[in-house]
Amino acid sequence: MSVAKKEYKRVTVKSLIEMKQNGEKISMLTAYDYSMAKIVDAAQVDVILVGDSASNVIAGHETTLPITLDQMIYHASSVVRAAKRALVLVDIPFGSYQSDSKEALRSAIRIMKESGGHAVKVEGGEEIKESVSRILQAGIPVMGHLGLTPQSIYKFGTYTVRAKEEEEAQKLKEDAKMLEELGCFGIVLEKIPAKLAKEVAESVSIPIIGIGAGNGVDGQVLVVHDLLGMTHEFNPRFLRRYMNLYEDMGSAISQYVDDVKSKDFPNENEQY
Repeated sequence: MSVAKKEYKRVTVKSLIEMKQNGEKISMLTAYDYSMAKIVDAAQVDVILVGDSASNVIAGHETTLPITLDQMIYHASSVVRAAKRALVLVDIPFGSYQSDSKEALRSAIRIMKESGGHAVKVEGGEEIKESVSRILQAGIPVMGHLGLTPQSIYKFGTYTVRAKEEEEAQKLKEDAKMLEELGCFGIVLEKIPAKLAKEVAESVSIPIIGIGAGNGVDGQVLVVHDLLGMTHEFNPRFLRRYMNLYEDMGSAISQYVDDVKSKDFPNENEQY
């Protein structure tokens, strides 16, 4: 059965909760710069995530850990200037909120004031409860992130599926309820069993966005570079590539090089 889609001139936290209530799936993609964000926004994506995955796909780091708060603000401000419809959600980077709730609030305030972003995202459950609470008390919308949390990769030691065992699954369910009760407007669930993700989505009133968490959740998120096939070494089961830009762009650039070398470019019509 198709669901009537409400038109939103500007997607807000309230819009996302309405979408869940109405049974409309939420689309989320990453973007880290003005040009890409403009394309993503024009395609009617509901949420643009300025993810700390910029550390991987933009800066070439092995993990998300090295990216700084200043760098996240730079990327986010570029995206905000492009986004006319989408809600812009910004990751608070590793080391900027975990140990000290006052530092967490300062980091969130800097993101909101200096980038113009609309909300922030943090990874973790009970262990960051105080930080989440303090940010929310300041009136800043917060989205949680449970399951595989890339900022904790050295703790896990692997990017394998999380919460397959009952103890971890139970903690995840408890953390999701806690984040909802604190006032988070949504939660990302990454790389967990689809059955568990569906159970969590049905147990809370806030939107649950999945990445590698099946189709029983309220929306999906992917890294835009993966979706477009600009990356080619990353091949998880949950990724659907809609294009193969790695090959297409490589071919185009190679053709340009050949045309320059052969003096075919520029031709008479391409000069003044």
